[in-house]
Order: sequence, then C-alpha cells, then structure tokens
Amino acid sequence: MKKQLMLINGKWAESSNDEWLEVVNPATEEVFAKVPVATPEDVKKAVCAAQDAFFPWAKLSPAQRADYLYRAGEIILQKSAEIARTLTTEQGKPLKEAEGEVKGSAKVMRYFAEEVQRIYGDIIPATEAKIKSFVIHQPVGVVAAITPWNYPVQLLAWKVGAALSAGCTVVAKPSSETPLSPLEFLGCFIDAKIPAGVVNGLVGPGKVVGDALIKHPAVRKVAFTGSTEAGKKVMSACSGNFKKVSLELGGQCPLIVFSDCDFERAIKGAVRRSFRNMGQVCNAVNRIYVEEKIYGKFIEKFAQETGKLVIDNGLKNPSADLGPMVSQDALDKVIEHIDDALKKGARIVCGGEKLEGEKFKKGFFYKPTIVVDVNHSMLIMQEETFGPAVGVMSFKDLAEAIKLANDTQYGLAAYLYTNNVHIIHKVCEELECGSVGVNNVDVATINVPYGGWKESGVGQELGRQGLEEYMQIKHIKLEFF
Repeated sequence: MKKQLMLINGKWAESSNDEWLEVVNPATEEVFAKVPVATPEDVKKAVCAAQDAFFPWAKLSPAQRADYLYRAGEIILQKSAEIARTLTTEQGKPLKEAEGEVKGSAKVMRYFAEEVQRIYGDIIPATEAKIKSFVIHQPVGVVAAITPWNYPVQLLAWKVGAALSAGCTVVAKPSSETPLSPLEFLGCFIDAKIPAGVVNGLVGPGKVVGDALIKHPAVRKVAFTGSTEAGKKVMSACSGNFKKVSLELGGQCPLIVFSDCDFERAIKGAVRRSFRNMGQVCNAVNRIYVEEKIYGKFIEKFAQETGKLVIDNGLKNPSADLGPMVSQDALDKVIEHIDDALKKGARIVCGGEKLEGEKFKKGFFYKPTIVVDVNHSMLIMQEETFGPAVGVMSFKDLAEAIKLANDTQYGLAAYLYTNNVHIIHKVCEELECGSVGVNNVDVATINVPYGGWKESGVGQELGRQGLEEYMQIKHIKLEFF
C-alpha cells in the first residue's frame, strides 16, 4: 500500500497522533494508499514554519523567487507521468487528462514567475512639488490554500504559484479524497531547494484541519475553491480578524445556442463542457438553452455525439474520454437530480443509468445523461449537479435566453454560440457572470482573471489580477526638504 506523508517545514512527517486516512480508487473501490491525518497541533507547526519563513522569503527579489518557481516547474514536468498516475488512481479521470493537468500546473509556475516581475508600483503627483506619493505592492503574509478533489493539482497550482511569486508562504490543505497528487506536487518545490517552511501540506477533515488553519491568527489570507455552502463558512470564519479571502465557488453554468451558430462547433462545445471530467468541474455546463427552430435538431445530434464518449478505467485505458465519478455520494447527487427532473415531466434522451458489464461491477461509473423538456422548477436547472447530467430546454427570443441564463444564484461562467455580432454584444453585456465563452467553452486561461459573480465567489484567480490577490497596497508619502 502506498504511504504518503504530509509536509511541514521542509520535511515529510507523520501526524502527531499517528492517525491515518485511507485513499480509495474510484474505478475499483479499492483502498490503495494512506496519508496522515493532521491534528490542530500539526496545523500550528505548519503555520509557525510558514510564518518563520515568510520574512526572508518576502525579502527576496521577484527575480530570485521566480528562479525557484522555474526550477519547480521543470521538476513538475520531469515527474508529470508519475504524478499523473497517482492523480488518476485517486480521482478517476483518464491518464491523458491527468497528464494534461499536471503539465499545465508547470506552465502556471512559469507564468507567475514571469508575471511577478511585471507588477509595478505608481508615483502619484501631489499638489506640492516637494511631495511625492509612492504606491507599492507587498505580500500579504502566510496563505492557507484549501483545494477540492476535481482538479487536485491544477487548482492548487493556481494558488501556490501566485502566492509564492508574490512573496507569501503557503500551508496547503488538499481534499481528503485526493490528497496524494497534491502532496507529490508540493514535493517538487522541496526538490527545487525552496527554503524550509515556504511550502507546507496537510491533510484532514475541513471541520478540524481546515477550521484550525483558517482561524490561526498568523494566516493572513485564505484561498479556497469548493462549494458555495462551504465558501460562506470560510468567509464567516475569516471575518474574525479580517483575513484577506478569495473564493472560487460553485457554478451552474448556462450554454446559449442560437440558430445562426456554427452548429457542429456548438455540439462539440456542448459535449466537452457538459461532460469533461464527468461533469465534475465548477465551470461545467449544467443547463443548455437552444433557440426553438433548432431545438429538435440540436437534441438529436447532441445525444448522438454524447453516446460516442468512451468511459473506462483511466489507468487501463489512458485515452478514454471519461473515467468514474469520485465517490458514491457524488454519484447519488446526480441520480437525485435526474430523478427529480423525470418526476416533474422531463425525459431522458441519452444515458440515465450505470454502465453494465464485468469491468463496471466496481467503481462509480455512470453514463453521461441528457435530460430534455426541462424547466426551472427542476433541481438540475437550479442546483450545481457536479456530475454527468445536463438539462436542455428551448427559448423563443434573445430576451428570454438572457432571462433564463441569469435565473440562478450562481455567476461563474456562461457560454454562447452565435455568429451575430449584435447578439454577442448584448448577451455578453447582460449575462451576470465572471467569464463568457463566445463560440468556445474554455474560459479559464492562465494570463487572464478568473472569478465568479453572485454566489460563485469573490476575488480572482490567474492573470495579473489573481497575483494581486496575494498582495497588499502601501502608500508612501515622501516630503523633500
């Protein structure tokens, strides 16, 4: 059985109470590894190590910090196959997807290593000639990075890359369902000879480890990706001593398809963004609105192309399109949403059942499911399903499409397919969300900001704006004699 220790002050360590967490392969339901469960005392050790390391790390020049990130990025690439295999085993996504995620995290390190050297201050003129006002950026301090299981390496990389380049130190807490690949990722920084305490990694339940980490007075910034419900609790906990916080939370993302679109491109985008990673993506398409005149045609083609997706154990078939879901609980929520829609008058045109056959007797496999003739009374159109199920309904005109798309508490991302520039302008202006993909479904890009509106979060990840989330602004007013 694989044994992965946690990382405190530059050393791999067991927990102070010798408690261990078992890690399950979602494709086989077998326990294949264990990790230590951190205690509040372990949290204190990690935070103190990060606090001790902060001042010398922050005093390094951006170029000096960048050198560590460059080296770590190279090591991540060298170990990408190994880390990806671990990721697939604990999370379920096909190996080709896992390799892309790990290699992408190396690109994130390189990006922030370069971007931090382009963060400039300002000199602001005063009314008197002998006075100058300087505005500078400084690192916020120790960062708690709390990440989910769906993209366990990528989403941690977004936070670690920005925090370290800004001059912050980090205590990371990956999900207990997928703790192994994040810890292996953090180990690449140790291999890069980063100073002890700059990067730390703990595992354990959010109610114990996460709570102790968030509430520690030395933690000055919390970066969290997870559900909206959990994000609200994090924000509340951060209010006690006014910690800086960024939250990338749930999404219930719409896709709007107009009749003048490139039809084949729209179908391809719908399949990809509805079902990639078994729909276990914050910016997955949960609901699709199709103009009436192509509604029937769209459903027929969408179901046809979805049915071609290959589902398999991601280790045995690395090129499969989809693997299993991460857990039985996650699968149960998908089934609940589908059943609710059917009871309220919807119908299934694709999927809606577990896979059959000997190789699917174990594991949390489920067929990608398309539910049509839905309405907004159904859970699938209101809550984040976070699984391989999507609802499709028709709309009559532009105004109705926008109204339906905005009829949600969430506002992370939205997608639009049309070739009409006037429709593009109006829809993009009026959609209540942080990102809009027009004729594409890939809005999370390293060098541009990514964040949610409404109950999809606060703050930004990625881009210059994401880097600035880990900095404070200081005004220096200088008077000359």
